[in-house]
Formats: sequence, C-alpha cells, structure tokens
Amino acid sequence: MMLTAEDKKALELQGEEFFIEAECFFDRAFERPTYLFNQRGKVAGTAHLQRNLIKINPVLFKNNKQEFFQQVIPHEVAHLITFQLYGKVRPHGKEWQYVMQEVFKRPALTTHQLDIKDVVGKLFTYQCACTTHQLTIRRHNKVQQGAEYRCRACQSTLTFVSSV
Repeated sequence: MMLTAEDKKALELQGEEFFIEAECFFDRAFERPTYLFNQRGKVAGTAHLQRNLIKINPVLFKNNKQEFFQQVIPHEVAHLITFQLYGKVRPHGKEWQYVMQEVFKRPALTTHQLDIKDVVGKLFTYQCACTTHQLTIRRHNKVQQGAEYRCRACQSTLTFVSSV
C-alpha cells in the first residue's frame, strides 16, 4: 500500500514538531531523519539509529492515523533524540522514557495496541503435547527447512497440522 503525498507530508511535519520540542527543551539542534513508508508486518514504526531513519507501516497508518500522530511518531522520534543525546542505551530505557514523558509529555508505551488484522499474514496450525500453536509463514518455512520449535509449556516439538 502506498501513502499519499499528503499523508507522508503530515507524518514528516508531525515528526518535525517533536524535533522542535526537543530542541527547545535541550537547547540544542538535532539532525533530522529520513522517512521511509515501507515498514511491514505488525510493527507500526521503527527508528534506525545509526542511519537516522524512521520507517512507517503504511497499512497500520491508514487504519490508525490519530494513534500514529499521538504516539507512534513521538515514540520513534524519541529513539533518535535519545541516540543523539546519549549514544547507544537500552531501547526503552530511562533516557528514552525521559524524552517521552518529560519532553514530549506522552506515555512511554513500548508497544502499540493497534488493530493488526490487515497486516497479519497466513498462519499455520501446529500441535504439541498440550495445545495448538499458530505459527507465521516465516516460522513455518523454517520448519520446512528443518528447524524445530518446542512448546514453552510442555517442551515437546511442534508438529504441523494445517494452514489456516
């Protein structure tokens, strides 16, 4: 899915607002990132620290615009600000939490609660000794190539049952 030029501009402008907030708060300049709109899967966005890059999931954005503006963009910008201020630290550690809470006045949430039904791929049912499990196509393909997965509860090997 492609985002419109307007959507891309709106996301970048929101990011810019958070960079300006951080510059006012810390009284210093921050290098602006490149934005890509090709994040895939269940991830809403990612910040690539060394590359100074923010990737946005266009499918999740289309269905959750307000949440992206309120939480996802500041979350990813906070990662870049934290990296530029402190270097390599824990991804959601105290430095990142400080930027989220004190600078951006946002909750320091580490995961999103977005509806992911439009981005979840085909699932494959596997059985262990105690229950059934749903594996993604990536894990299913690894099993086809010889990998083994074990149930965390009973420790038995998962065996393929059917595709969902």
